Amino acid sequence: MAISDVKEYAHLTPEDMEAIGAELDAIRRDIESSRGERDARYIRNVIRLQRALEIGGRAVLFASFLPPAWLAGVALLSTAKIIENMEIGHNVMHGQWDWMNDPEIHSSTWEWDNAGPSEHWKITHNYLHHKYTNVLGMDDDIGFGLLRVTRDQRWSPFYLGQPVYNLLLQMFFEYGVAIQHLELGKVAKKKWAKNSPQWKQFHSDRHTVLKKIRKQTAKDYLIFPLLTGPAFLSTLTADLTANIVRNIWTNAVIFCGHFPDGAEKFTKFDCDNETQGEWYLRQMLGSANISGGPLLHFMTGNLSHQIEHHLYPDLPSNRLAAIAVRVRELCEKYDLPYTSGALPLQYAKTWRTILKLSLPNKYLHRTADDAPETKSERAFGGPAAIDPTTGRRRGLRTALQQGRRRITRRR
Repeated sequence: MAISDVKEYAHLTPEDMEAIGAELDAIRRDIESSRGERDARYIRNVIRLQRALEIGGRAVLFASFLPPAWLAGVALLSTAKIIENMEIGHNVMHGQWDWMNDPEIHSSTWEWDNAGPSEHWKITHNYLHHKYTNVLGMDDDIGFGLLRVTRDQRWSPFYLGQPVYNLLLQMFFEYGVAIQHLELGKVAKKKWAKNSPQWKQFHSDRHTVLKKIRKQTAKDYLIFPLLTGPAFLSTLTADLTANIVRNIWTNAVIFCGHFPDGAEKFTKFDCDNETQGEWYLRQMLGSANISGGPLLHFMTGNLSHQIEHHLYPDLPSNRLAAIAVRVRELCEKYDLPYTSGALPLQYAKTWRTILKLSLPNKYLHRTADDAPETKSERAFGGPAAIDPTTGRRRGLRTALQQGRRRITRRR
């Protein structure tokens, strides 16, 4: 089941936790003190690139009744939408560029190009998800209120359909994000009086969501297609395709950062009165990276460095690769796992979890404490030890490796 004692699970003492917190605080100070013109130039160049790609895509779509122009327009527009969503919108709204004091590139003013209102996303994502990462009952990103991704979530027949739910969520992910703040499942169970503060707040939030959806729908599926005149229908299908491509890519990147093997889940008790070091450790254990080259990192909004992003959500995305080197060294020092893998592998593991957990627990083979998708201190907890031969620390990473070898031998 989910981890209830993060120190026990990680084979760390309170002194270790304090030392880890101090080292990670030092990394933050180093990055904050070195931010400057090079970083500002980076984000401004990214915005210029994104706008050029979108303008180019829109221009090509005037001839979208020709198949080559349609394909080119979709490719340019999809790329522009991915960059705007991932490397610009997501990161700007995290406050990564607020230090520039540029009102056009600031978390308080940026409204991104999808159906989700930024003001809602900054609550569900910036605050709830990043503060309570993978904490059951606190972080709605655990399955997005739709999917069962850990056995801590009680099974019901509803989950038999989750492979289909996930396919639909992928295609229309922006709408899933848009309504997440409304918590429709919880609202359906409430019996609020029509004039109660809760009811009024829900209706206000719903109005905000519907207003943003109408605006995005009008822009993508009416105004821009109308501008292309006789190419209206082909432009409309191109816009729809580009949005679906962006949604699928965004969904895949986010799921690969949170649901593959090694991205652990936690109980509410684990975040009560946690120290800064314990919060850091929970981010490291609850996230997973995607390995790849510079282009992949860029197209994921540098969320391929999900571990580092969760440690420092408000530090510039272009610095995460350098931060990752130091975080890996820290994991090596304390024998902690550093979960990372190629995109196809991480994505396959995510889908395996979704497919597997659509079934009742009686059909699952591994125990609830050492399943690939969720482990706990009941199976892997204990104090760290020193290898008498090498003098190296033997902690959680070694324990996990030994556990995998035992399972392999049993097979």
